[in-house]
Amino acid sequence: MIKWMIIFSIIYLAILMTLALLSKRRIKNVDDFMMGGFNIGYLLGFMTFAATLFSTFTLLGMPDFFRTHGIGAWIFLAVSDGVMVFMVLWFGYHLRKKAKERNFKGMAGLLVSSYGNKWAGYIYFIGVFLFLVPYVSIQIRGLSIFLDAAFNHALPAWAWASMILLVMILYSETGGLKAIMYSDVFQGILLMAVVWVIAYSCVNHLNGVKQLFQEVKDINAALLSAPGPKGLFSIQFLIASMIAIVMIPVTQPQLSSRLVIIRNQSSMNRMAVAVGCFAILVIMPTIAIGMYGAVKYPDHTTSDFLSQVLLFEQPGFIAAATMVGLIAAAISTSDSQIFALSGELRSLLKGEDKKVLTKTKIGMVVFALAALIFSLISSDQLVLLARVSFAGTALMAPMILSAILLQRTLNMWLVWATALAIVVFIASLSGILPSQVFGIRMDLLLFIVLSIFTCLTLFLGSRRNKL
Repeated sequence: MIKWMIIFSIIYLAILMTLALLSKRRIKNVDDFMMGGFNIGYLLGFMTFAATLFSTFTLLGMPDFFRTHGIGAWIFLAVSDGVMVFMVLWFGYHLRKKAKERNFKGMAGLLVSSYGNKWAGYIYFIGVFLFLVPYVSIQIRGLSIFLDAAFNHALPAWAWASMILLVMILYSETGGLKAIMYSDVFQGILLMAVVWVIAYSCVNHLNGVKQLFQEVKDINAALLSAPGPKGLFSIQFLIASMIAIVMIPVTQPQLSSRLVIIRNQSSMNRMAVAVGCFAILVIMPTIAIGMYGAVKYPDHTTSDFLSQVLLFEQPGFIAAATMVGLIAAAISTSDSQIFALSGELRSLLKGEDKKVLTKTKIGMVVFALAALIFSLISSDQLVLLARVSFAGTALMAPMILSAILLQRTLNMWLVWATALAIVVFIASLSGILPSQVFGIRMDLLLFIVLSIFTCLTLFLGSRRNKL
C-alpha cells in the first residue's frame, strides 16, 4: 500500500497545484477570487455542491453510524437529503433573485442590508463560525484518526492535521474559489468510486446482500429497525435532523454561495436534481460497509473498524486510492467551508478591494487554526458532531428566510431572538441547560419557538406598516 500511496499522493498534489495555478491566472479581481466570476456551469456546480455536502464523514462517519445505530441512519440522512433537494430548488430561486438586487458578496452582507443594522451580519457570522469550525474540525479529526491507525502511530494527530490544513491553505489562497471547485470534482468522483468498490468487497465477502442482512439479524436484530439498538432514531430525532439538514443550503454559506454563482436558473435546477441522485448513490453503499462492520467488528473501536475494512482488508492499490480519496475529501470540504467563512468576513468589510482581500486571506488562516485546535479536543463521534453543526446553523433559518423573501427593512427582534436561541442551544449542549424541555428535544423546541416568533413578528410588522 505504501508504494501506491506515495504514487497517488504525488499525482494528487501535482494535480491540485496545477489547478490552483491555472485558476490563479484567471483571477482579475476580488469577485473572481471569492466568487469564481459568478459564471459556474451545471456540471461544475453539481460536483462542487455535492462534494462540499458529502465529505470525509460520509466514508468515515456513516459506516460506523450504521454499524452502531442501525438501518435508521438511512432515514436520518438519505431521506432528509432527498427533501433538501426541494429546498435547494425553492430557496435557490428566491436567493438568486435577491442577490441580483443587493449586489451579493455574502449572506452576512445581505442580512446587514435587509435588516438595516450591522449586527444582523455579525450574529450570522458568529453563528456560522461557532458551528462550521467544529464541522471542519471533524473532517480533520476523522482523517487524523484514520492516518494514525493506518501508519501505526508514526506521527501524532496534530501533525497529520497540520499537514492537511497547510495544503488546504496554500491551495485555497493561490487559486481561490474556482480552484476549490476543480478540486471538488476530483474528490467527488474518487469518493463515489472508492465507496462502491469497498461496499462490493464487503457484500462479496459475506456471500451477497441477503446473507449479509441475515447475519446482522442473527447478531443484533435491533440494527435492522428504528429506533435502533441504542434508541437514537426516535421520531423527534428524525424530525429535528430533517429540519437541520433541509436548512443546510439556507444557513451554511459554502452552499448558499454556490447557488448564487451558478450561471443561470436552468443550470441550478439541473444541479439540484443531480445532487439528489448523488446523495442516494453515495450513502447507499455505506449501509453495506456498516452492516459488514456489525458482523465482523461489532466490538472494535471506530478507528480499528475503519482501518481494517478500508485498508487492511483491501488490495494495496485500493487501500492507497481510499487513503488519497479521504485526504482529498477532507481538504475539499474543509477548504470550502473555511473559504466560505472568509467570504462572509469579506462581505462585512469595507474599503479598497486589495486591503479587503488581504484581511480576508488573514481571516482564512485564523479560521484554519481554530479548526486545528478544535480537531484535537473533539470526540470521535463524527456523524453526531456533524448533526450538531447542522442543527446549530438551522436556528438561523427563520432570520435568513425572512430577509430573502421580504423586501422591506426587517425588525431586529428576529436577530436578537436568533442570537438568544444559539446561546440556549450551546448551553444545552454543554449541560448547563437540559437537553429536553417538557419531553421535547431542545433543538426542535428552539426551532419551533423561533418559527412562531418570526411569523408573529412579521405579521405584526405588516399590520403596523398598513396602519
